[in-house]
Amino acid sequence: MRLKHLLSALALGTLAIAAHAQNTIKIGAPLALTGSLADEAKKQQVAYAMWRDRVNAAGGINVGGTKMKVELVESDYQSNAQRAQQMAEKMISQDKVDFMTSPFGSGHTKVVAGVAERYGVPVVAPSASSESVFDQGYKYLFGTLAPNGGLVQTMTKLFTQQMPNVKTVAILGREDVFPKSMAVSMQEAAKAAGLTIVHDELYPVGNLDFSASMSKIKAAKPDWIYVTGYDKDLILARKQMADLGVTAPIVTMVTGPAYPEFINNLGKLADNVTSVTWWHQATPYTADDVFGSTKAFHDEYLSRAKAEPDYVGASSAAALVALQKAIEKAGTLDKAKVRDALAALDITTFYGPIKFGANGMNAGRELPVIQVQSGKVVLLYPEAIKQAELKSFN
Repeated sequence: MRLKHLLSALALGTLAIAAHAQNTIKIGAPLALTGSLADEAKKQQVAYAMWRDRVNAAGGINVGGTKMKVELVESDYQSNAQRAQQMAEKMISQDKVDFMTSPFGSGHTKVVAGVAERYGVPVVAPSASSESVFDQGYKYLFGTLAPNGGLVQTMTKLFTQQMPNVKTVAILGREDVFPKSMAVSMQEAAKAAGLTIVHDELYPVGNLDFSASMSKIKAAKPDWIYVTGYDKDLILARKQMADLGVTAPIVTMVTGPAYPEFINNLGKLADNVTSVTWWHQATPYTADDVFGSTKAFHDEYLSRAKAEPDYVGASSAAALVALQKAIEKAGTLDKAKVRDALAALDITTFYGPIKFGANGMNAGRELPVIQVQSGKVVLLYPEAIKQAELKSFN
């Protein structure tokens, strides 16, 4: 009799677990919570939690008339590409996630997307903008950032119009997927604009001394200095520029001023540095997503993180908004059908328009050009929300 009761209890427990699983959408989120990319990953984590909490507070995602709560399956891959690959394998094969977001950066996104593609699991990438990642023929990868090329073309057109005496450019890029692609984009844009490239160099990942490169750039006397990298690279490069007296009418650091850390660490040295970004809090979007407006996202992020949001946090939340809209449109958790819904998505969100092109990248956005002026980031473009005119760096 006891055995019968035990078996009945086990059966009920199994049914309860199954029922729970059927009413929960599991989303895998590999995060670099330690290592060199930890600062960026923590921004992603804050934004993911904001989205999840709002969705679950509203009862969950509407899947064919049934509200389903969301569970984020997070794990630290320690900023290591091999561990990111292993994490993706585990999340799909063992944790049984339904969908995934990708890690920070184009390189690690490419690794995780390759794994997810084999299993047919849709991945929405919040922080990959290199076309080389999306040109692999992947059908299940979608990205909320716009392509790198559009960023540089917009900036080059704006700067050469406003400073027609700018004729030469010096390029210094980090030899890594995203920063390198931004350096290559600058080469192409400069040639198209009739600019002469007087210095063109890539520095290795982990570089701790820019003085030799900066001395060469100083000798070349460019009208425009263009440097790519991540925040620690760019902060160091800017400090060494100051030490060596390196200057030019335009100094661009991609995407330094987009990060609050850039200004916080550099103070007055950040002034008049220009950049481009995929999102800025001044963009006045309203939407029918869980945030409702740019301002609502900004205010909640600031309250949670005790720091201003940048494009990393905004795009991370937008990636999950896009996934939610696709699930609701598909009316099912069937991965292939959700993938098709993502491919057909054409929406306006708190972050701005999201419409994925043929290669899965977000297309058709007017991307902000920014400059640090008097310790604050101001918008130089788009024209409709411009806050200031371009100032000469020197």
